[in-house]
Amino acid sequence: MISRRKFLKFLAGLGTFSTSTAAYGVGVEPLLRLRVARYRLTPPKWPTGFELKVAVIADLHACDPWMSPAHVETIVERTNALNADVIVMLGDYVAGLRYVTEPMPASEWASVIAQLKAPLGVHAILGNHDYWSDPKVQREGTGKTVARRALEAVGIPVYENDVTRLTRNGHAFWLAGLGDQIAFVRAWRLGTRRRMGVDDLDATLAKVTDDAPVILLAHEPDIAMRVPKRVALQLSGHTHGGQVRLFGWSPVVPSRYGNRLAYGHARVNCDVIVSGGLGCSIMPFRLGVPPEIVEVTLGVGPALS
Repeated sequence: MISRRKFLKFLAGLGTFSTSTAAYGVGVEPLLRLRVARYRLTPPKWPTGFELKVAVIADLHACDPWMSPAHVETIVERTNALNADVIVMLGDYVAGLRYVTEPMPASEWASVIAQLKAPLGVHAILGNHDYWSDPKVQREGTGKTVARRALEAVGIPVYENDVTRLTRNGHAFWLAGLGDQIAFVRAWRLGTRRRMGVDDLDATLAKVTDDAPVILLAHEPDIAMRVPKRVALQLSGHTHGGQVRLFGWSPVVPSRYGNRLAYGHARVNCDVIVSGGLGCSIMPFRLGVPPEIVEVTLGVGPALS
């Protein structure tokens, strides 16, 4: 039987471990660690010999001190250094937590993001917090959010159930940007007749007019269960990898499919890559899933079937 003295020592050690873990999760991983997560794959619907590098930024959640202008500048510099063919941004630019010293005006973070550069441009969609943080749009159920206006003001196109056709080295592909799937979830939960999301997958893909491969940008990953095999790749964020991820498992994931779509590469109806994101939501805490820029190189690596 364990003695009282040993038990108290165990409790003291557990308390010390918990304190140091909390300090790391709040003060180190969210602020001081930034990595590039790299994926190399050839989806079944991707043309042979067509190599394309995509840089992905998700869940910025700009605010002081967790995502300061200087921190955003570092992310921009690291992203530009990847020399990607195209840069995509997957939404949630505004703060998603209350524990901030100062919110960052949309014009401020947008002016920094405007420094992103790629031969095929920078393209964006919106996330749920971009909608939830806009009282006017929430109240009226329509209109452009503050985040969208800020992005468009610096020349970055924002896609909401819309597509664009791009070409590289004689090969064409489509970027399809889906509207957010839980844009009005709060109003929906209150029993209003308003739709929970502004997404329309069928209408979006109907705008694709040829057989060139499609890359779907969808903030929340859950839509993957409905995506047709016509789509080569889906890029998503939103989950933050659960913000706590231990041994490849996240205890809490904002997805109805749990760890299946929590983080990384998955195969559903198409290939899906879920970014761990850059900022924090709800609480300024990350453990085992450091902030990341995602680099996806298509047309190299194993062909998937």
